[in-house]
Formats: sequence, structure tokens, C-alpha cells
Amino acid sequence: MQRNRVAISSSSQLSADAGRHIADAGGNAVDAAIAASLTQLVTEPGVVSLAAGAFIVIWPVGDRPISIDAASEMPGRNASPDLFGRNAREVLLPYGGGTPTGVGYASVATPGALAGYDFAARRYGSVPWKDLVEPSLQHVKNGFPLPTASHRYIETTHDGIFGWNPDSMRALQDEHGCLKQPGDVIFIEDLDQSLSAIAEQGIEVFYGGDIARMIAEDVKSHGGLLDLADLQAYRARIVPALDVALDDWHLATAPSPSVGGAALAAMLLKMRRSPHRHWTVEMAADVIDVQTEVMGFRRRRLDIADSLDNEVRELLKLAAMGGANALASPSTVHASAVDSSGLACSITASAGYGSGVMPPGTGIWMNNSLGEVELNKRGFHALPPGARIPSNMAPTTGRSSDGAMLSIGSPGADRITTAILQTVVNFVHLDMPLQEAIDHPRLHVEWPGKDDPRVAYEPGLPVDRIDVPQRRFDKLDMFFGGVSAVYLTPPNHFEFAADSRRTGGTALSGPG
Repeated sequence: MQRNRVAISSSSQLSADAGRHIADAGGNAVDAAIAASLTQLVTEPGVVSLAAGAFIVIWPVGDRPISIDAASEMPGRNASPDLFGRNAREVLLPYGGGTPTGVGYASVATPGALAGYDFAARRYGSVPWKDLVEPSLQHVKNGFPLPTASHRYIETTHDGIFGWNPDSMRALQDEHGCLKQPGDVIFIEDLDQSLSAIAEQGIEVFYGGDIARMIAEDVKSHGGLLDLADLQAYRARIVPALDVALDDWHLATAPSPSVGGAALAAMLLKMRRSPHRHWTVEMAADVIDVQTEVMGFRRRRLDIADSLDNEVRELLKLAAMGGANALASPSTVHASAVDSSGLACSITASAGYGSGVMPPGTGIWMNNSLGEVELNKRGFHALPPGARIPSNMAPTTGRSSDGAMLSIGSPGADRITTAILQTVVNFVHLDMPLQEAIDHPRLHVEWPGKDDPRVAYEPGLPVDRIDVPQRRFDKLDMFFGGVSAVYLTPPNHFEFAADSRRTGGTALSGPG
């Protein structure tokens, strides 16, 4: 009997190899994606952490696609009312001319990624939880090289975010007090003990045991909202994925509270009418129009919605109707996997920009999901305790009419949706090979001010021939995301590709 093979694409070779290790031990695509993502959470410091939120999109064999909502959640069930809206420290990050974000203890939300991975493993995986954690645990015990993407991010945020906590400083600085360089070995004190406990005892230790108590006591004692009751109450949940058609493909992505998934689905719906088969001036203008309409709707309505589900339904209805006027950071990681049975899994995880908080004895950097201004447009601490925090994440899977499978996703804040959109259009609609579809130049409609959009773009696109405000990059840039994707053509032919814009990794289990 031929062994089930698994292909993995992710943001680092370490994480892709972790997925392959699990697949070679008998794991399926879900197991491999979880192992890869867990490795990302502990070996890409600054970019992400075990205290992340996540979305997982799975397309089971012979069934409908589903999404697992493991988004970060608003804490504060037992917090004093006078703590809401207080105690965050604002820093200005050097992105897009300056991005403000709140950090510190008051920015920490209830993390959901581990609960989501456990849920997915129990329902769709085939490998014991302890085995899934083992590759990431070995990297933590032995030390791992500081990734270039991590260094680039920490280099600009060290003083404001990662350099004020003593445990954080020890992990990232050398003996002379200087930030470690790419490739330098990183050891994070106490993280091996935390990860060992998570492997042996399961996620209960993180959400209700010793790790939970250490996190809650530290955050609460410094004026934050998160406490033990919030961690104990957290549950990952399964919801139907957003499913849209493009040519002879159905593509499934994350529903609310992911505004990124909703925006991607709407853009794909609008691109169904594109008659273009090459990147002409007209094609570029269409992509600009689609992004402007959908992202404008997001800014006006989704980001401040009282009922996000209702607004998403309205967005998708308007996008499906068509018409030209129908709609009037490096802080994410992604892993994709598909196996030869046809099972596909796509996982995106984010800890925001990072709070800088590392509770003593844990080795775990906490998220700043409450402090991300672009995802909390209604105000700091405005959501009620227990509400899920909106997200840009949009992990996606696809199935074609001939049974081919696709798993795709990207990091990159609000560029996640536009990076995936253009890659999917290149691959599905323009018939590019997968690697070429990922490597092709991209554009992104951004709002540097309150009202006027501008097109950021990479060389090789004819945006300079279109009458729009614009800024041209000199080369392909990580600003435009870091797509990773796996494609299976039955019965057993794989293509897998990772983005040259961000150091990535790919792997294929089995012989050969």
C-alpha cells in the first residue's frame, strides 16, 4: 500500500522540515501543518509566539471546507471597570510612514492558537499531540538561528517593544548587550519547560494550569485585563468557511472575525468577471479598482461594525452583484499543507506586533492584539469581554472541478488579502505555474491618509501608465506579503512554492 505523502510550504525551512518529520511518522496534512506552525511560533521571535491567535482552514476529503476560529479574544471578565481603556503604552513603528500601536500589559488579549491546533488535531489529525509538539521542543532545547525576518522586525522595534522586559532582553541580546544578528543561536530561558509541559499535559496547562497562572498573575499585577478566568473560558470553535468560485475552482477562506478573509472572498468574487488573461495596463487597473472598492468598504464598515457577520454578508452580496461602483507586518506566519489523499490545511497565526511582555518563568512573549490600532477601530478596550478580535488573517484552501487541491496563505497585515488575491488570480485565472504566480510583481492599494488611496507596487507592473497616486518599490519586497502554497494534482503530483520576498521553506514527505 502506497504511503500518504504530504507537501508543506511555510515561512521557514525549520518549520517545513518539522511538518515533513511528522508526515514521515504517519501524519496527514493537518498534522504536518500544525507541527510546522508550532515550530514557527517558537523559532520566529518578535514575529509571532505561543500566545498568538490563529485561523485554520481545512478541506476534508469528500466534505465541505471548514474554518477553525482560534482568534485572540477580549479579556477582562473579572477586571475592574476602571482598568478598561488604560495602561497601554503607545509606540510608533516605522511602517507606512509610522504605524502607532499599543504595547505592554494592557495590550495583551486572550490567545487562541494553541486551542485551535488542539481542536484541529483531535478532529482531523492522526498523530498524538505530544508528537506534534516534539519538533518545536527540540529546536527550543537545542537553540535555533535567529531568522532574518525576525531580526529585521526586532531591529526596528527592540527599544519600544522587545527591549524593556529583562527576560526578553536576555533572549535577544549578546553578552555585550547588543541585539543578536541573523543566524546567531537563540536560547529562550524557560520556554523549553513551558513547551515540555504543553507536550506532556496538553493545552490545559496553558489555559488552566501552571502556565496559565503565571501568565495571569503577571499581566494582572501590572494593570492588564487578562486573568485566569479569561484563559479558562477560551474555546476554539468550528465555523463554515467562506466559499467562493473562480473559474473552475472553489476557494474557501476564513469567515468573521477575520475581516481579511471576507475582503479576500469579495475580491475573488469581483475578479470572476475579469476578461484579461495577462498583466496588461487594463488588468492592473482592474486589480486596483477591485482593491480600492473592497478595502474602502472594509475601512468604512467592517472595521467599525457592530455586527461583523451582517456587514460581511452585505459585502459579499454587493461583490457578487458586480458593477464598477457596486461597493462605492511581518507580524504573521503561515503554513500550508496538502496530502495525497486530497486533505488540505492552511494555518495563519499572529501575535500582533508583540506586547513585549514575557511573564517570568514562561519564556513566552505575549501578544498585543488589543493594541493593534488598525484592528480595533472602535477604540482601545472597546469590545466586551469574550468577544473575538478582528483579524487580517485569511488562510485559504481550494478544490478544482478535476479534484486538484490548493492550500495557500500569507503573512503581511492588510497586505495578506491582496497578496493571496493576486497569487490566486495568477495561478487560477492566468494559468501561471505556482512559483511564477507567487514571484510575479504585486500591487497594494493603501491609505496613507484618512481619505485618499495610493497604489504601492513592485517593478514590472504598468502602474506608472495609470492615473492614480502611487509609490514604486525598487524591487520585490516583504511589504507585499510572503505567500506559501501547495498544489496537488491527483493522484500524487505536488507543486509547492514559497515566496522569495520572505525566507521560506518547502518539504515533501516520503522517499525521493
